[in-house]
Amino acid sequence: MNVQMTIPEAGPRVATAPLLDIAGLRVAYRGLAGWTQVVRGVDLSLAPGRTLVLLGESGSGKSVTLRAIPGLLREEGARVEGHVRVGGQDVTTLPPAELLKLRGGRVGFIFQEPMTALDPVFRIGDQIAETIVQHRGVSWRAAMATARELFDLVQIPSAERRLKAYPNELSGGLRQRAMIAMAMSCEPELLLADEPTTALDATVQIQVLLLLREIQRERGTAMVFVTHDLGVAAEIADEVAVMYAGRIVERGGAEQVLLYPRHPYTRALTNCVVQGSYRDQRLGELSGAPPDVSRLPPGCSFAPRCPARAEDCLRHEPDFRSLAPGHDAACLHPSGPSADPSSRPGVPAGSPKGH
Repeated sequence: MNVQMTIPEAGPRVATAPLLDIAGLRVAYRGLAGWTQVVRGVDLSLAPGRTLVLLGESGSGKSVTLRAIPGLLREEGARVEGHVRVGGQDVTTLPPAELLKLRGGRVGFIFQEPMTALDPVFRIGDQIAETIVQHRGVSWRAAMATARELFDLVQIPSAERRLKAYPNELSGGLRQRAMIAMAMSCEPELLLADEPTTALDATVQIQVLLLLREIQRERGTAMVFVTHDLGVAAEIADEVAVMYAGRIVERGGAEQVLLYPRHPYTRALTNCVVQGSYRDQRLGELSGAPPDVSRLPPGCSFAPRCPARAEDCLRHEPDFRSLAPGHDAACLHPSGPSADPSSRPGVPAGSPKGH
């Protein structure tokens, strides 16, 4: 998705207690060689009404981190350590019955491919109504009326007819809108979106992103959005956390991270973006591939691919350091801040300075 890396305007941030608070999250899966850690000590927090984007290449741990928030990893045989609190509730200690109330109630989930999340043998309207009845305790008639309102909210045309359709009878874009309607059916405080626009063409991607942003602003919902696409991140993020090899390597406001990246990995990602103002300019490159998390190299996991690595990078795994208020990076040698984002490749002139 090639879009200008312009960060959407946001109002002033008001200090408030975090809705989501993740501390020391570690996730491991068991294989033939034993347990392998795929998420290694993630710390994150998110205030109500804000959007946090988890950004990184495939295999970096983004989706696993997202699935840990509503406790989905228990069914996958994962070993989870640390704490995940939603509205003060520690999800890691909730009994199964309480987890079911949390999912779909306080927390909504939008999956990457709706066909794997929607039941193909039931009408879409019935699936949404069933969720509403289960979590709100209303009558079926009231639930179907709410489902109809949700289809209007997510701008599905001919809503009455589409409620009676089966998932395979809708296009990919309409299925994704129906998935958003289901996720929003119980007015969750927190919305989790796992690369929900990846399978859509560019025009539909933009429509879905604008829709999510509009719904979020109207309802004050917080959102964690997983993507590997910097254009998508720029379109929707208030805050960005960049993941690599199971760790967060840089985090901060969307403008700070996307326009003024300090970690070499984030800089490499942003330099690989095609921008309208730089069509005749050679793109940067990110050589190599992410490491096998079961055989991580000593020191910084990005060091083998890093053009700025030094000897100590090969020996010591970096801790987080504060680079500016609200902007941190896990790097022994972070790059200096750039006064003008248009001075480096991959970021067009005229990008906004305020967020």
